Amino acid sequence: MAGKAAVVTGGASGLGEATARLMAAEGAQVLLADIQDERGAAVAAAIGGEAVYQHCDVTSEDEVAALVDGAVAAFGRLDVMVNNAGIIGAHGAIDEVDLAEYEFTMSVLLRSVLLGCKHAARVMKPQHSGAIVNTTSVAGVQGGLGPHVYAAAKSGVIGLTRNVAAELGAWSIRVNAIAPGKMVTPMNAAALVGDPDALEETYAAFADRTALRGRIGVADDIAQAALWLASDEAGFVSGHTLVVDGGLTTGSREAVAPGEHGRWAARRDLAREGGRSGLPT
Repeated sequence: MAGKAAVVTGGASGLGEATARLMAAEGAQVLLADIQDERGAAVAAAIGGEAVYQHCDVTSEDEVAALVDGAVAAFGRLDVMVNNAGIIGAHGAIDEVDLAEYEFTMSVLLRSVLLGCKHAARVMKPQHSGAIVNTTSVAGVQGGLGPHVYAAAKSGVIGLTRNVAAELGAWSIRVNAIAPGKMVTPMNAAALVGDPDALEETYAAFADRTALRGRIGVADDIAQAALWLASDEAGFVSGHTLVVDGGLTTGSREAVAPGEHGRWAARRDLAREGGRSGLPT
């Protein structure tokens, strides 16, 4: 990442903070964006070097445009755009969805990604280079893993990623997405235990809720995925959604002990037509 200029939305905490810190550690100039100004400024100060914080409400096109312009003003170019800012948003049964909450959730989770892609492309096209990384979710890959509106928005991010990749490849710009599974983040901590800073309690709560025994998803797992997708090491990867979920979307059960495999793992005779078994003679 040496010499690259990156923007990370939602950079004040969680996945965005971890991504900004790692990219900076790998040599990138990083502009963090968020609406949590005090936290964002503190993260940028802790990173040091050329890290910069800028307030940005990602639902506002004017502010997203100003964010991209801010990166160009600070660094002279934009090589990486990480559209990561997000919320859980509207909850409830399908017959209880509030349309105002639907509209706001979609504006944060999907419209913001479109705006990030739009304004990053505006700068990257003349450069004939760049990498865009969008944060989606396993809820956009498989049903039942998030609220209805969240799942719809995250599915939209996957479709948008593919479509934008299909266009921008002609300018040598790559566009990819990351689908995190259950991760120990401030957003999940707030949802699970009521405190965004209660990461240790969230880690403990997730300890038996993982398909990969003994391993819980943490923000650095997503940061490493974003680093790879943004770097030249992934130079021939575009339009891809990288699932980082410990195997959750394979259908794996959680908290399964070694030897307690899936229903198809037990050895039995080969099953054939008409109730017959074993290899034909």
